[in-house]
Amino acid sequence: MIKKAYLIIDIGTGNARVAVASPAGELLSIKRENVQYESDNRYEESIYFDPNTLWDEIRHLAAQAIEEAAPVQIEAITATSQREGIVIIDKAGNSVLGMPNIDHRGRAWERELTDKDQVYQLTGRFPTSLFSAFKLIGLRKVYPDIFNDMACFMSISDWVQYKFSGICGYEHSQASETLLYDVARKNWSDTLFTQFNLPTSIRPSLKEAGSILGDILPDLAKDMKIHARAKVVVGGGDTQLAIKSIAPTANDVVIVSGTTTPIIQIVDEYVLDLDQRTWTSRHIEADRFILEANAGVTGLNYQRLKEIFYPNEGYDVIENELENATYSQCVASLGSLIADEDKPLTKGGFIFNAPVSHQLTRGSFVFAILWDIACSIYENYKFLSDVSPHHESYIWACGGGMESRKLRQFIANLFGKSIKIRDTFRQASVLGGVLVCNEALGLENFEPELLEEIKPQNHEQFEQLYLEWKNARRTFKQVTS
Repeated sequence: MIKKAYLIIDIGTGNARVAVASPAGELLSIKRENVQYESDNRYEESIYFDPNTLWDEIRHLAAQAIEEAAPVQIEAITATSQREGIVIIDKAGNSVLGMPNIDHRGRAWERELTDKDQVYQLTGRFPTSLFSAFKLIGLRKVYPDIFNDMACFMSISDWVQYKFSGICGYEHSQASETLLYDVARKNWSDTLFTQFNLPTSIRPSLKEAGSILGDILPDLAKDMKIHARAKVVVGGGDTQLAIKSIAPTANDVVIVSGTTTPIIQIVDEYVLDLDQRTWTSRHIEADRFILEANAGVTGLNYQRLKEIFYPNEGYDVIENELENATYSQCVASLGSLIADEDKPLTKGGFIFNAPVSHQLTRGSFVFAILWDIACSIYENYKFLSDVSPHHESYIWACGGGMESRKLRQFIANLFGKSIKIRDTFRQASVLGGVLVCNEALGLENFEPELLEEIKPQNHEQFEQLYLEWKNARRTFKQVTS
C-alpha cells in the first residue's frame, strides 16, 4: 500500500540529512552524510562549500531515503538548515558559492561598521562576522567578480527549496540572521543595506514558513521519481523548526542541543538586551519571536572528541563508562560561547592532576566535555533570564545532544528545574518540517507527547561545581590572552 509522505532536507553544520516522514510524524527513513568543506587561505578564517557538490549529495541521499521508505508518494518537500549559512546565485541562475555559519571571511572588516548600536536595535544581535552581511562584504573585498555577478543570496534551506522549485525566496526566521533584516518590522531594511554598502537588488522576496513556494520542477520530479504535483513548502531555521516540534508555549525556555546549542525563550514582542548580549529573531510562528543566547559549537566538539576517544563504540558504551567518572578527575573548557564575552574562547583543553592518575580514563574526558556543555548552557541561561525573567519550574530540551542521560541530569541539577523531553526530541528539526508541511497542505497536525521529565538533584552542590568550572574557564582565557 502506497503511503503519502514528505521529503525533509536538513542541512546542519556537520552533516546533511534527508528524511522521508509521514504526515503523522512517523520517520520512514533518514539518510545522512557529512557536509564537505574547504578552507580559503585568502582570508584569516574562512570555510566554504561547493553548492553543486552539496546538491548532488542531497539528491543521492533523497534517492536512498525514498527507496528505503518505498512504496511512498511524496506529497511535499521542505528544507531547514543552519541559520547563518548562505548560498550565492549568479545572474545565470547558477549556484556558485556556499558559505556556512562557521565561515568568518568578513572578520577583518568588522571594524569598518560605524554604527553597531543602530544595527543591534534593528536586527536584535550584535554585528559580527558570524552573520551573512559580513560574509557578503568579505566576498566583495576578495572576489569582486563573483560579487558583481551575483543575482541574489539565500539561506541554505531557501536555496534547497529553490533547487526543487526554481523560485527564489528568503524565509523570515532565516532572514533574521543576515544583519540586513528589520526584525521588529518583519521586512528587509534599506537602512541596513546602506550601512553595509550592499545593493538591495540582491535580496529575494520574503516568504512565510508553512506556505507553498511552488510545485516541484517537472524534470526533477521525473528524474527523482517524485509525484509530479508535489508541493515545495517554505521551511525555516533549524532551531525554529526544532522548537516547533516540541510545542512549547509563550515564555517557555527551550534548549536545542545540536551542533550548536541555542538557549531560547518564546516571546510575544521584540525584546532587546541593553547590554547587547542576546539575539532576538523571528519565530516561524506568526507574530512570535525567539530570544536567544547561544553556547556555540558544543555538539560539534562532542562529536569530534567522540571520534577520538570512542571511534568504534556507540553512545550506550559512553554512558555506561561515565558512571565511573567524577568531577575531580578532569575539567574541560572547549571554546563554548558565553553571552557577555566579546570574543569566543579560541584555545581550550583539559585540566587534570599531574602526574597522571591511574583513575583517569577516556570516560573522564567525555565526562568533562559534557560538564563543560552543561555549564556553558547554564551560564547563557542566566544572561537570558536577566533580559526576560523565566519563572517556570521546567525547561524543554531537544536535539541529538539530549540522547545523553548524563547531560540531561547535569542540566537539571544546575538549573534546579525539571528538564522535559518530548518524543520528537531526537529528530526535532525534521519533525518540525513535517508540521510545516501539514500546515501548508491544510492537514491536522500530530501532537508530540511527553517522553520523560528529569528531576533536579543536589542543586546547591552543583552550583559549587559550576563555580569551579568558571575558574577553569578563566584559566584558559588567561592563556589565550
